[in-house]
Amino acid sequence: MTTPFRVRLAATLLLPLAVAAAPAFAAGTDSGTSTAPAAQSGYAEAKAAADAGRYPEALKRLAAVIKAEPRNADALNLMGYSNRKMNRMAEAARYYDAALKANPKHLGALEYQGEMFVETGDYTSARANLNRLATLCGKCAEYSDLRAALAAAGQG
Repeated sequence: MTTPFRVRLAATLLLPLAVAAAPAFAAGTDSGTSTAPAAQSGYAEAKAAADAGRYPEALKRLAAVIKAEPRNADALNLMGYSNRKMNRMAEAARYYDAALKANPKHLGALEYQGEMFVETGDYTSARANLNRLATLCGKCAEYSDLRAALAAAGQG
């Protein structure tokens, strides 16, 4: 086989795998190091429901994901997010804590938990999350979003 043919063959075989994996890495919810095969377990459907503002549906779908994968940090984080958007802060806090216990470097959970802290007026904790994000990823999207939430609350 010639080298260009091998490259085309490899690209042809690997591209479908990369495309299939893409839903598991939705923006703002994952750390890039998923703890379980979320795309195969209903996570993608739950993420779509949450993105559309259908939080009760997202919670129902996420409950099934978490039942099958109790340490799935992406699903736990999205469970926290959906609860927060429904103004159920105690539940949101519980799920953010679980997500960060499963993966202490989960960028999305640090951002969303920080946003919950801003919404509840706990600016010290929000800034702690912002500092942790700065250490983990510099000025990544999660850092920028949390910084913007703090600024919007007059705490930037």
